[in-house]
Amino acid sequence: MGSARPQVRVLILGTGNMANTHAKAYAAHPDAQIVGAVDLDETRVQDFCGTHGIDRSFTSLEDAIAWGEFDAVSNVTPDAAHYPTTKTVIAAGKHVLCEKPLATSHAHAEDLANLAGAAGIINMVNLSYRNVPVVQAAARLVAAGEIGACRHFEASYLQSWLTQPAWGDWRTGTEWLWRLSQAHGSKGVLGDVGIHILDFVTHVAGSDVAEVSCRLQTFDKAPGNRIGDYHLDANDSCALTVGLHNGAMGVVSASRFASGHHNDLRVRLYGDKGGLEVAFEQGAGRLRTCTGDDLETQIWRDRTAGAGYDLFDLFVTGVRTRRQQQPDFKTGARLQAVLDAAEASDEKGSSRISLAG
Repeated sequence: MGSARPQVRVLILGTGNMANTHAKAYAAHPDAQIVGAVDLDETRVQDFCGTHGIDRSFTSLEDAIAWGEFDAVSNVTPDAAHYPTTKTVIAAGKHVLCEKPLATSHAHAEDLANLAGAAGIINMVNLSYRNVPVVQAAARLVAAGEIGACRHFEASYLQSWLTQPAWGDWRTGTEWLWRLSQAHGSKGVLGDVGIHILDFVTHVAGSDVAEVSCRLQTFDKAPGNRIGDYHLDANDSCALTVGLHNGAMGVVSASRFASGHHNDLRVRLYGDKGGLEVAFEQGAGRLRTCTGDDLETQIWRDRTAGAGYDLFDLFVTGVRTRRQQQPDFKTGARLQAVLDAAEASDEKGSSRISLAG
């Protein structure tokens, strides 16, 4: 009998809430092994390692790199830490899956994409809604020409955690308050979930953003819009008009004040031969199309999606085979360019900003 193939040894960097999702995914993967975790908070990283049965813990990335007994890193640090930590990981020659956004500016995101390319490492961004099978199926239908040339779209990402406590009381927990404060690294709803809905649109439509205009809004949420050390100045809602390189145009919106919607994404995409609607709402995906003879009667039919792929599996497979998978850092940089342009547009009174091809 041949020997078992070697597992990909993974280091988890950052042990906040989302890190539990990473740990469970790697623990369930037959070709992955979590060998260590890093967090500046010693108690938190030790608790995390105890929960997930991880042997080694570190309170600095430098100490983990000095140890070096790992192949790849899952970067689950806060947004503002993505750039410096990922840059350090790349310099160490380790493969890396980074949480979204890749960085908090296009310049930094593009720098990481260039550095990763030069280093020859496998690099991916965890744009997690690509894991939804109906999203993958929708992208395939559009690519196959089922709805013809894309012309118009409507997309939204709706949350309501500022109006109800399904995820806990945001007024009392730093876990949530930092997301409302620019000084604590938040880019608001635009940076937090806007990146997901923009990827949702461009992935399904098969075309990147060519131009954008944007309006951002921050609402009063506390006396003086401040709670303790947290100035609640990050945007709570965003509305964008977006043009794609394939000629389609449409509207994209996101909000944390969408009462009645826990965590819901939806895209309606219309072409010259039909329409398509893909949604991920209340934890379930749905795909519908209106094409062919149904166009005259406006009948929309549910479509099956089949089994889908998983980004953690793609990352592990990429590391094992040394074959780059998608979405990579270049994708993350393109999306960050859109976010930067959206912010610039809002600062200029919703002016239209063109992006490079």
